[in-house]
Amino acid sequence: MIDHDETQVTKVEPFGRWLLRQRDRGDWIDALAESARTDRRFPKDGDPDVVRQYMNTMQADGDVFAAIDDAELDWAAY
Repeated sequence: MIDHDETQVTKVEPFGRWLLRQRDRGDWIDALAESARTDRRFPKDGDPDVVRQYMNTMQADGDVFAAIDDAELDWAAY
């Protein structure tokens, strides 16, 4: 008997790119995404930790980090 292991590989969209696509949500993730779209140095291919590190270097306030936390939960469920 031949065992065919058909493992599916799913490609996960990078967090940074997912965030850039968020529009018209009406929440603070929307505001974070709008800010990211205007920043040419935003880490588009970054994971949530890379985005947090970048925002830390930009001296972002606590609300931004709370928005990243919420966005990470949405992205992980995506």
